[in-house]
Amino acid sequence: MKVTTKGQVTIPQHIREKLGITPATEVDFVEEDGRILLVKKKGKRAATRRFSALRGVASVKMTTEEIMALTRKDE
Repeated sequence: MKVTTKGQVTIPQHIREKLGITPATEVDFVEEDGRILLVKKKGKRAATRRFSALRGVASVKMTTEEIMALTRKDE
């Protein structure tokens, strides 16, 4: 693996998947015993928190067909 002129490297896909690193995930570099470690920052991603806060909030008692009828243009 090479470092680009901008100091960037590509994290292999299997490592991203194993650690749950997705676009916008924050990571840190930690120096430990003469080695540099890439670690995923603790805490939830902002997008996850934003949507999690809304999960289960809808209180409309409508069927899917009723909701779809509201979004369709009358002919």
